[in-house]
Amino acid sequence: MELKHLRAFVVLAQELHFGRAAAQLSIVQPALSMQIKLLESGLGVRLLDRNRHSVTLTDAGRVFLPEAQATLHQAARAADTARASNRGEIGRVRLGFVSSVLPQLLPELIRAVHQRYPRIELELKDMPGPDQAAALKHGQLDFGLMRLPAAHPGVHTRAVLREHFCVALPIDHPLAAQNFIRPGDLLKLPVFILARRYAPGFYDEFIQALGIPLAIASELGEFTTMLALVSAGLGIGVLPQQAARALPANCVSRHLQLGGFQASTGLAWTELDSAVKSTVFNLIVELFGE
Repeated sequence: MELKHLRAFVVLAQELHFGRAAAQLSIVQPALSMQIKLLESGLGVRLLDRNRHSVTLTDAGRVFLPEAQATLHQAARAADTARASNRGEIGRVRLGFVSSVLPQLLPELIRAVHQRYPRIELELKDMPGPDQAAALKHGQLDFGLMRLPAAHPGVHTRAVLREHFCVALPIDHPLAAQNFIRPGDLLKLPVFILARRYAPGFYDEFIQALGIPLAIASELGEFTTMLALVSAGLGIGVLPQQAARALPANCVSRHLQLGGFQASTGLAWTELDSAVKSTVFNLIVELFGE
């Protein structure tokens, strides 16, 4: 049973006229008659009664018609899916991310994917940068959003977000009265920072840019935990600007002056070995590329 035979039958069943059906199919009437005969022969069932004056569906033809239409619809859908996949417009992409991209970058990306490529599914996984790198190498992730610099052999990175640092403070802290904070203002104060094991390059560059010894109260894995501790009055936190958008009500943030030094978040990947990966990569570069 060929799709062209089903299509010929459906058109003829709708028109009930060989001339009009042949014209709609852009074939000659003898070719249409042959396709119907081949279909009926293959099924072993007569689908149409025809004579010189009329064409009518048999009982079998009436039952067969909706099934033939459904088959043609499914075949068209399958063809469309294959073409969309070839264009990179359908598929699943596994994306790891650090939680500090949750306030803005990640929602913007999710929204753009949904609007432009509704048949691409993003599978999101919140994990530290080193874990993302390991998952990328083992084929468990397609992309990562991690703190830079991140030196992992075989993993490519590209900056997609640069942001200033700020200090999170209880609203009644003496430094909250200042418009900005200098590194020297942090001397001898209990400070929370991101733990080195979660972003070694990011940590080392920040400490170097700060240029002073910190009285580190604790090194933490999550900025949300840091803000909770700041809110409890246990210290102050140094974090990138985007991460500070989730400040508790009793906290404020102040810009930390570090000259031109900024925190960088990057897109990480190993291979762009599928059309859907290329689509998502190009979209991220379009949205956030520098």
